[in-house]
Parts: sequence; C-alpha cells; structure tokens
Amino acid sequence: MTIRHCVFLKFRADVPAAEKQGIYEQLAALGVHLEIDHMSYGPNVSPEGLHQGFVDGFTMDFPDAAARDAYLADGKHQEAGKRLVAALEGGVKGLLVFDIEV
Repeated sequence: MTIRHCVFLKFRADVPAAEKQGIYEQLAALGVHLEIDHMSYGPNVSPEGLHQGFVDGFTMDFPDAAARDAYLADGKHQEAGKRLVAALEGGVKGLLVFDIEV
C-alpha cells in the first residue's frame, strides 16, 4: 500500500523564496537514489483559513512503508531535514508530519 508522507511547514518570515525552492529541490533530488514515486510542494491554497500558520508544505508518495522508512533513515534526507528545520519558525515546532496509507 502506498504511503503518502505529508509535511506542513511554517517558514520564518525572513526565509527567501529561493531558499524554500532550494530546500524543496534538495528533497526532490532524494528520489534519485530512494524509492519516491511522486513529490508535490508549494504554498497552502485552501480558502478555509484552518492552516494554523502552516502555510507551506510538501507530500511524498512511497510504494510502501519500507521505502518510507529507508527515506527517513537516509543520511541525505537527514541533511536536507536539518536545512529545512533551520528555516522554520521555532525549528522543529514549525513542522507537522502526517503519514497516511492511500
């Protein structure tokens, strides 16, 4: 069963768009050596106003839990994660991760 890895973000106000794009591109590049079926990223476009400050985010689809777990343990993922967390309001507090089976 496919695992959709959903990550919602609160970037600091001083983080330029180019840095956000660079972070997303670094994460997307992980698909070269890991099993990532699809990645989408960008700003929240929901009109509901229920984002609670999480105004950016990305999703990654993995073919199964083993592929997701390999991604989580991967050194290049951890490197990209450190860059991401450094750009968020309150560090890891500016991050919400939610995985679902689809």
